[in-house]
Amino acid sequence: MRDVYIIGVGEIPFGMLKDDFHILGQKAVRAAIKDAGIRWDEIQSAFVGNGQNGIVTGQRIFRDLGMCGKLPIINVESACSAGAMAVHSAYIRVATGLDEISLGVGAENASLHREPGSAPSPDMTDIEGFLGAVMVAKYALRAQRYMYETGATAEDLALVTVKSRRHAKNNPFAWRKGEITVEEVLNSRLIARPFTLEQCCGMTDGAGAVIVASAEVVKKLGISKHVKIEASAVVSGPFSVGPKDETGDDVITIGTYKAYEEAGIGPEDIDMVELHDAFTITELMYCEAMGFCKKGEGLKMLRDGDLTHGGKVVFSPRGGMLSYGHPMGASGAAQIVQNVKQLRGQCPGYQVENARTALSQVTGGGLQGTQHAACTTHIISI
Repeated sequence: MRDVYIIGVGEIPFGMLKDDFHILGQKAVRAAIKDAGIRWDEIQSAFVGNGQNGIVTGQRIFRDLGMCGKLPIINVESACSAGAMAVHSAYIRVATGLDEISLGVGAENASLHREPGSAPSPDMTDIEGFLGAVMVAKYALRAQRYMYETGATAEDLALVTVKSRRHAKNNPFAWRKGEITVEEVLNSRLIARPFTLEQCCGMTDGAGAVIVASAEVVKKLGISKHVKIEASAVVSGPFSVGPKDETGDDVITIGTYKAYEEAGIGPEDIDMVELHDAFTITELMYCEAMGFCKKGEGLKMLRDGDLTHGGKVVFSPRGGMLSYGHPMGASGAAQIVQNVKQLRGQCPGYQVENARTALSQVTGGGLQGTQHAACTTHIISI
């Protein structure tokens, strides 16, 4: 397959927004096209990730941009992994030589389509969901087990929120940012023990867009600071009816190591990570599952400052989902947008120094018998 590069990115500030998803998506696409310095008609295909905003979502975005009917628009649904999977699909289109330039976009508005405080309805076949095992409940149980096995405390989990908000302090695209204390995190409203409100991501609105192209296009445009996609991996969660180690995550490990193999590198080569930190416990579990430390040592990495600026690898330098919130179909694309900006050195006030290789990963969907239905991982470098 051919080398593929990211030539343009665009995003909007996340939050509780008044514009519907198609307007948010249009803003992100316009920003990405401007960033790439190309014309609208040079884009040869578009993939659109969305979670719960209806049907023909991509056509709704591109109709008002004057692009509907002028290129194939393919809609991608994979729950929280949809935006990243849209970028993956655009990557495949260029890597296989079908297109020279393709676009992946994720867009979502939860505010206008769901009652505040509500959760997505479980599938009729999802017995776990009907018994109350929604995402926050599942992760709370996993957190309790992790705390039991490692000695992690409620204060340790709160430190993840404190770190993420500090990372996001100067990020104009983050929703919740700035200083917060461990005490403030722990004293916020209890959601599902041990999680308080400040340890859970909000269901926000937002959009991100990524334009990918071949080496020939990069040369033609004269882009000097290349951002190359070293790996783009999609995996589905293994099914099992038996007991699982819920302090680990099989699909995270499978997806990450598939990406490492594709890129020809290992965890020691990664400078920064944007992960699916919907709840504080995931940072501890996933840094272990991704191979940044041994099983049970994620807590030590957090306490030693190895997951922040000046440490071994910076986790969630943009502030993560704990600061951005989590618009289901948009998060994966927005992670990639921010990683590209970091590698370009375009993040004043929260820049990861000397970053050359970045990883982003997002899981998608709860499916009975699996830890996650899908997982999409990207590794990019300059």
